[in-house]
Amino acid sequence: MKKLILAILVFASVTQKAVGDDVFMAPPERSKHRIYFLWGYTRAWYSQSTIHFKDLSNKYHPKTGNYNNYDFTVYNVSAHDRPKFVWQRDIINFSIPQFVCHMGIYLNDKWDFELSYDHTKYVVDDWQHTKITGQIFGKPVNGDTIMEPNHFLHFEHTDGANFAMFSPVRKFKLLKKDGIFSLNAVLKPGAGFVYPRTDVTLFGEELNNNWHIAGWIVGAEGGVRMRFWDKLCLEITGKYTYANYARCLVLGAGNGRASHQIRTTQFTVMLGYQFKGKKLKP
Repeated sequence: MKKLILAILVFASVTQKAVGDDVFMAPPERSKHRIYFLWGYTRAWYSQSTIHFKDLSNKYHPKTGNYNNYDFTVYNVSAHDRPKFVWQRDIINFSIPQFVCHMGIYLNDKWDFELSYDHTKYVVDDWQHTKITGQIFGKPVNGDTIMEPNHFLHFEHTDGANFAMFSPVRKFKLLKKDGIFSLNAVLKPGAGFVYPRTDVTLFGEELNNNWHIAGWIVGAEGGVRMRFWDKLCLEITGKYTYANYARCLVLGAGNGRASHQIRTTQFTVMLGYQFKGKKLKP
């Protein structure tokens, strides 16, 4: 009987120690999600676009006898970006170069999540030949025209075209040296909204309108990301997007609207910094 009691006590002691070690053992630490920022420079190339202009003032014009002075469409319009410093006539509205800014959160070795803002510039080519249909000052138009910028039409998003997108980021490890260098391929499908400031000259009247949400955008970005010492980043990517500018302001808020869709191809180089996350217990 004594031997049995002794055996039970020994078993209970060993079991308690094992359970105690398992329960009260300090849990492994894990890294807090890390935040990173990327900033860089981009070049953009645009598809041809069909642009529709419509007067929404609904005011009677005694000279023309109309309530709406214009409702017309120009077709297959070409445009270009503006990558350099360009100073406007007023210092307040000076133009800065095209840039991109990304803020991301590191989730794990395969996934990040990013908010990106691309300050691209879109400038319709002046003096190009295009087709026009609709009505201007009550008279029907249907034929060829020239995009004469001073007295007919000049159109640009140069403060800028402004793409804001939300994107999951899939990373594919290509090379890694712990603590020194890593190389990943990245793929970023995304969607968001466009936030342009549209500068329009129409029939000799010019207005650089307010920034506002004018439509939506979808696309994908892909390239390579190099990381040095787990902090510094260099990212080189290409990006393709489709944007619908459904509500561009023309000659003042409420007076008119322009709408068009564009496809954009970009090449971007960005530098960044990743903040190291703190160690947290689960």
